Amino acid sequence: MNTNQFTGSSPVVFEIKNNRIHTFTEKPAPRVKKIPPDLRKKKIDFSSEPNIIKRFVWRLKEDHQFLRSTVQLAFVLLCIWIGFEFHLFMKWGMSGGESAFVERPPGVDGFLPIASLMGLLHWLYTGTVNTIHPAGVFIFIAIVGIGLLFKKAFCSWMCPVGTLSESLWMLGQKIFGRNITVPRWLDYPLRSLKYLILAFFVWTIFGMSARVLETFLYSPYARVSDIKMFLFFADISNFALTVLLILIIGSVIIKNFWCRFLCPYGALLGALSWFSPVKIARNKSTCIDCELCTVACPSNIKVHKVNKVHSDECMACMSCVQACPVKNTLEMKSTVTYTRVPNIVFASLMIGLFVAITGLAMLMGAWQNDISKEEYLRHFENINAPMYDH
Repeated sequence: MNTNQFTGSSPVVFEIKNNRIHTFTEKPAPRVKKIPPDLRKKKIDFSSEPNIIKRFVWRLKEDHQFLRSTVQLAFVLLCIWIGFEFHLFMKWGMSGGESAFVERPPGVDGFLPIASLMGLLHWLYTGTVNTIHPAGVFIFIAIVGIGLLFKKAFCSWMCPVGTLSESLWMLGQKIFGRNITVPRWLDYPLRSLKYLILAFFVWTIFGMSARVLETFLYSPYARVSDIKMFLFFADISNFALTVLLILIIGSVIIKNFWCRFLCPYGALLGALSWFSPVKIARNKSTCIDCELCTVACPSNIKVHKVNKVHSDECMACMSCVQACPVKNTLEMKSTVTYTRVPNIVFASLMIGLFVAITGLAMLMGAWQNDISKEEYLRHFENINAPMYDH
């Protein structure tokens, strides 16, 4: 007999005995359904494959969370690479050009979402992509495209902040044995904060005319906004450090604290996810009501109660799918063809879309900005001048 207890507002206990799963709350009220042998998911022993490469590929195909972790790691390494290149670029600039020159990596624009949204709106108004942070526009379009087609998968598969947030709440589980679940009466108003932040940015930016947008995008501050961002974190104030520590602590004790309550990007992708043609779908006829899907969900969605997961908090992480012990019961499905979308296909399409859009920007010549080395050196020399304040 195996017994496990999970955290939550109503702790769930499940018991496996004689090929049956019993679930009950603290006051035992068991619900029992037998899993037919032909429907029970079989545990795969990946170690049985001696070839490392074949074992790796096999696990990518069959293990949802291993595949997701691999994609997360790849994007974290990409961000580290961009950060290292930008550090070397900053070193060159702060030395007045005496250090070895390293070209500014355009990918740093991905960390300037407000400038990217402004750049996209400016493009729609004028028909031309701004030449100061052009890469950011296409990165933003790629992320929006992922939100429209693959729900909030960017948050749980590709976003480095999302990966860090997930690592922090997992650390909290290891330290404290559980995470705090925010009561529903408080969770809803807290979740609305990110939508209010998003609404503020959208209202402010969409209220700008094409001329105002262009004036800002080509202003001295906008030209060095990435440099100012780097200097902000390199010489972080006590107040900013305190806020950062609060966010870190909150993320340790509450799952996805920043992403769930405060991230405007998450709010945008959550709103777009309603139009996504893929959804987590539950087969009621084979569901055994074990609630393991709900327990596994990092977004606290009651997966076991719905036929399709429409929640704006669903990050398409597929933790619930992997937790389900019954074949063909909980799956990512297309709402257009009503067919299952295999995890490797889902990941490949999502990454492919991101690569295609950013690759198109490179082919169009809209990836690198047009700021010369000489201009950058002038900006570095006067970086503390009032003209670069905002």
